[in-house]
Order: sequence, then C-alpha cells, then structure tokens
Amino acid sequence: MSYLEDPRVLFAAERTLLAWNRTAVSLITLGFVIERFGLFIKVMHYSDVGGQRQLSFLIGLALIAFATLMSIFSVLQFRRVAKGLSPAEIPPGYMLWCGTATNTAVAVLGGMLILYLMRGFG
Repeated sequence: MSYLEDPRVLFAAERTLLAWNRTAVSLITLGFVIERFGLFIKVMHYSDVGGQRQLSFLIGLALIAFATLMSIFSVLQFRRVAKGLSPAEIPPGYMLWCGTATNTAVAVLGGMLILYLMRGFG
C-alpha cells in the first residue's frame, strides 16, 4: 500500500497502462500485416509459397495472441496497483475504469481477430 498521498502515483500507473495499450495495438497491427502479407504473396501467384503462407499465418497469429495476453495482464497489473492506493491518492470522482475498459476492449477485439483469421485461413 502506498502512503504518498499524491495523485501522481495513480497517473503514473495509468500512463503505464496506456503505454501497454499502445504497444498491444501496435503488435496486433504488425501481426495482422504479417498474416495478410502471406495471403498477398499467395494471391500474386509466386511459386511455391505454401510454406511461407503458413509461416506468416502462424507468426501473425502469435503476435496478435501475445498482444492480447499482454493487454489482459496490463489490466490486472493496473488494478493491483490501484487497489493498493489510499483514497487520498485518487482524485474525487476520477473514473478508474476508463483505462482498464480500453485495454479490455483491445484484448477482446484481438481475440475476435484471432478467431476471424483462423476461420478464414485456407
């Protein structure tokens, strides 16, 4: 438990949460681009790309899954930190749920993207 009675501790934790959010969104984007690049090569009819298509699919999905898990774990970490703060460190009326809702939405959308890509792989 923190005894600093300084709201900057909360804001620093929230900035860290949102930094993890940016990283997760970037990794999901990179994973999607890598996954779709294998499809692009297949559509362009380059010779013998079957293995490359599968590899790009697996690497892309792995990045998306990693980012989704990272987003979930960052929410858990932030909630653990926020629970340890004293009431004096949380400004009156401050909505702690906004950052966690954003990261949770990114995690849910990442999971949905994984399901979509797995369903359409072929």
